[in-house]
Amino acid sequence: MRPGVEVASLSDVGCQRDNNEDSYLYWEPTGDEEFQRKGRLAVIADGMGGHEGGQEASRLAVETIREVYDQGFRDDPQAALVESFAAAHARILSYAEQHPSFQGMGTTCTALVIRSRQLYFAHVGDSRLYLVRDGQIQRLTRDHSYVGRLVESGLVRAEDAERHPQRHILTAALGAGMEVAVDGTEPGRELQDGDDLLLCTDGLWGVVAEEELKMAVSKYPPAECCAALVKLARQRGGPDNITVLVLHVGS
Repeated sequence: MRPGVEVASLSDVGCQRDNNEDSYLYWEPTGDEEFQRKGRLAVIADGMGGHEGGQEASRLAVETIREVYDQGFRDDPQAALVESFAAAHARILSYAEQHPSFQGMGTTCTALVIRSRQLYFAHVGDSRLYLVRDGQIQRLTRDHSYVGRLVESGLVRAEDAERHPQRHILTAALGAGMEVAVDGTEPGRELQDGDDLLLCTDGLWGVVAEEELKMAVSKYPPAECCAALVKLARQRGGPDNITVLVLHVGS
């Protein structure tokens, strides 16, 4: 890993599941010239569709996004991310068609790229990307969920959405439906020294409040932050798989 960004990640099965359907990765090209062109890639995915189906869907998503982003890259990280999401969606659909027992498999997915201090990201589902800067936390993604729609329409308050009994009903996922709408049209945003980026699945944000996420990111270096957040989620029952990836931007 090259200097400039400190990265740590941790995934845990939780306290109530038998297997872990989350997948994640951090990747950067080996060659310096390729690294300058493509930057750093981080991906997180939370599978659904039964034990093996969810596991396979999240694995396919993460592997496909890395492969397509790397091999199909031209000169636009944002376009490359969106293209890689489309490829992952198609690959999951194809896999389910070839393996009927996996029908209904799908996955959330959130991916980011950091290139020359510019942040790019793409997103489907209800895994989340947060930016912590100057003691403030900002969620950069929106939940593609039934409750997310209620919040956007003003029928449910944002502070009540985290505890809503139907918050896990997704309206979009890779592998669900013939078409998938990817959030990923924003231009790159400038990162600053001291910024922290946090990727997580709903096994974390569903039981740990945003203020607590911010406090952990601000207090601990990335590896200790990941461990502290997973421990906190488990202490609160760990009802789902818990995956977190933290990137700290340094000089």
